[in-house]
Order: sequence, then structure tokens, then C-alpha cells
Amino acid sequence: MRHSARLLSATLLFAVVGPPEGGHYVRALHYVRTLHAQQNFVPKKPTDADWAAVAKLPDFTGVWEATFGGGGRGGRGRAGGAPAFPAGPQLTPAYIEKRRANQAKGAEDSQAANCLPPGMPGIMGQPYPMEFLLTPGLVTIVIEAYSQVRHIYTDGRPLPGDPDPKFFGTSIGRWENGTLVAETVGFSPATDLVANTPHSDKMKIVERFTLADPDTMTIETTVTDPEALTAPYTTTRTLRRHRAWTIAEYICEENNRNSVDQNGKAGINIKK
Repeated sequence: MRHSARLLSATLLFAVVGPPEGGHYVRALHYVRTLHAQQNFVPKKPTDADWAAVAKLPDFTGVWEATFGGGGRGGRGRAGGAPAFPAGPQLTPAYIEKRRANQAKGAEDSQAANCLPPGMPGIMGQPYPMEFLLTPGLVTIVIEAYSQVRHIYTDGRPLPGDPDPKFFGTSIGRWENGTLVAETVGFSPATDLVANTPHSDKMKIVERFTLADPDTMTIETTVTDPEALTAPYTTTRTLRRHRAWTIAEYICEENNRNSVDQNGKAGINIKK
């Protein structure tokens, strides 16, 4: 349901039947106020001071590509040394079964076989470059894979409490001592937590973007989902800046190896 429809429904409920009582009233009032805040937030026109503030932020601009290395942990962590090979998320029994069912379908039945992008968090782990653009109140990431564009809003708007589901979710960011911290919620059910693994509507992703040196960026990503995961799942990627690069065009539909038959069954033509 779109926010406008939810807001209208909640407002009409208060007007027709009156406010609920006790703790229910407090929660319902908070819900309506949150929706009003999300609907009524209007970004201000950037001033010269806003642009000057952007110039003082860490220099993320340019094209970046992932390097080898990094690792993941499913709530266990690792003390010192080189990053561990990603252990994968610790899934609840119900989601272990969901993953097994998806794995049994085969790779040709994945969303990617029909040119759908992986969404979050998978789109940030693609082996293709991405470009960062910083403007007042906004970090824009142009991702070469699937020609996708992602927005992280840093203009003070609230994180939506009941977001519309999207492939990239809704990302709200803030700067902490030179690190961009982005919180993302509201993901399409067509996206995966990791390959072949669905998520619930309670999944939340927190990313920390930090410059290790002028041309090296680390992205620490932590996924929480109380229904799918028994512990937070954290991964780390390292990117290197390529100052002379530009983002290439990526048109998935030009791929002539993937096809869908009349019954909707996806297939791969390995002869082409």
C-alpha cells in the first residue's frame, strides 16, 4: 500500500471512530505522525553553504571497483589477521528450508535469468564498477550492473516506519566522523538476502562507508532479520578508486543466452 493511502486510512480511522485508548493510542498516534512526517518532508533548495559543506565531506566521488578479499561473519566475528572466507548467514530453520527449495529450482529459474537486478544487498556486491556522486543532502550511487541508480538521503528525512517495498529499499544516511552510515528498510519480496535465500519484511541493512586511504574504500554491511536470521550477518568489501574510469552501459536485455519459454520456464543457451 502506498503511503498516501495508508495515511488517509489512519486519519479517517481517527476521525470516524476516535482514537484508541492507552498504549494502543500512543502507538497509533506515533504511526500517524510518522506517516505525516514522511509525506510532508520537503527537501530545501541547496544554498552556497550547503555546497560548501559537501566540499568538506570525505571525497567519495569517482568510479570504484571491488578488490579481492573481504569476508563475512554470521554473528561469530574474527579476531585479527586476514578476513575469513564468508561463512554465510545463520538462518532460522524455516528459512533454511526456503533456501533448499530455491536451490532445487536451478540457476536458470533465478530472478537474474529474467534480467531483474538482485536488489539490496546483492547489488552492492556485483563484480562491476560503481560511481559515487555527492550533492547536498544526497549520496547517489550509479551501479554499472543492470544500469541501476541508488539514492542515500542525508537531508534529515526520517527512516520510514512502514516503507513501500522496493528493490533497493529506502536508504537514509548520516555522517559520523568521516564515515557514511546508511540504514535501509523496505525491500521487494523479489529480492534475496543472499543467493537463493529470501528475507522477511523485517529485514534491515546498515552500511558503513569509510575511506581507508584516498583511493581505498571499505563497506561494512550488516543485515538483520528476526524471522530469517538467528544472528546479524556482516560482510566487508574493499573498493579501489579508478579516477580515469567512466561507467559503461549495461543492457541486460541484450543478453541472448537467457530465454523464457511459453510456460514461463527460464533457460540458458550455452551455445551462443
